[in-house]
Amino acid sequence: MEQYFEWDEAKNRKNQKKHDVSFETASLVFEDPLRISIQDRHTDGEERWQTIGRVKGVLMLLVAHTIFDEDGFEIIRIISARQVTKAERDKYEHG
Repeated sequence: MEQYFEWDEAKNRKNQKKHDVSFETASLVFEDPLRISIQDRHTDGEERWQTIGRVKGVLMLLVAHTIFDEDGFEIIRIISARQVTKAERDKYEHG
């Protein structure tokens, strides 16, 4: 299934100022074959997820997002992104 990404541009700018990570960069986490995704919670009827992965094998990020299907396409809506904590890095590296 093909993946597409969407986000709120105002949130993207706010995230860049707060965490120095753009949602464009965050979307690259989904190219990491070793990424891990954990269901976070339900908010307003949506399942929220956290995905931890590497961007181009170097930068490790946690991306909060939702996933939904639309006309046979997987749409990933990015909510926030930041560098991982030590505990999150350990979870990625050691399972």
